[in-house]
Amino acid sequence: MSFRLSYRADPGNPWFSWQYVRDNSDTVLTALRDHTTLTLRAVLLATLIAVPLAVLAYWFRPLTGPILALTGVLYTVPSLALFAFIAPYLGIGVATVLSVVVLYALLVIVRNTVAGLDQVPAEVREAAEGMGYGRWGRLLRVELPLALPGILTGLRLATVSTVALITVGVVIGRGGLGQIIFAGFNNNLYKAQIMTGTLLCVLLALVLDLVLVGVGRLLTPWLRGRVG
Repeated sequence: MSFRLSYRADPGNPWFSWQYVRDNSDTVLTALRDHTTLTLRAVLLATLIAVPLAVLAYWFRPLTGPILALTGVLYTVPSLALFAFIAPYLGIGVATVLSVVVLYALLVIVRNTVAGLDQVPAEVREAAEGMGYGRWGRLLRVELPLALPGILTGLRLATVSTVALITVGVVIGRGGLGQIIFAGFNNNLYKAQIMTGTLLCVLLALVLDLVLVGVGRLLTPWLRGRVG
């Protein structure tokens, strides 16, 4: 009795293939470059919005609840719903993808920045006031530097989640490595194509996270000698 192997069991359709990578290196590298660029732009934009929001929440305590609640609500909205809502206004392009992923990144950056600012010892703030620092001087020279560990934690979380979320941009044709993954599913479940896109997403997230860890060590030398 003879039978035909299902496509999932077909030995000619392995989960990883260097031949696929070699034959499609230009496409893979282009997708990786687009994914990296989108991620960096999104995290930068989210930081430029989230840190001022966190400072407002820190300075004016009645605003803390509403700011965290607003960013929390945005975080709970399904990504496809956000794409559907924003696309009619911004069109199908990079602006829409960036808008969605920036909105998702706001919560973790705002929350961790506020937490970092709250952890600045009261005696340090009082000493800065005694030295003549005003609100802005104290913020820029004392509070934000001491809050850097919390801020960088938020940036790391936002970066990793952004790498994953950008793949959803494939629904409007701007998904970076998501384009490769989605094409693999459309290409009769081409496993090597799916796995290549997935592994590169994971590796990109790990590399960017390690870069931020290194930046954190450079910017916070006073923490290097701590144990635990």
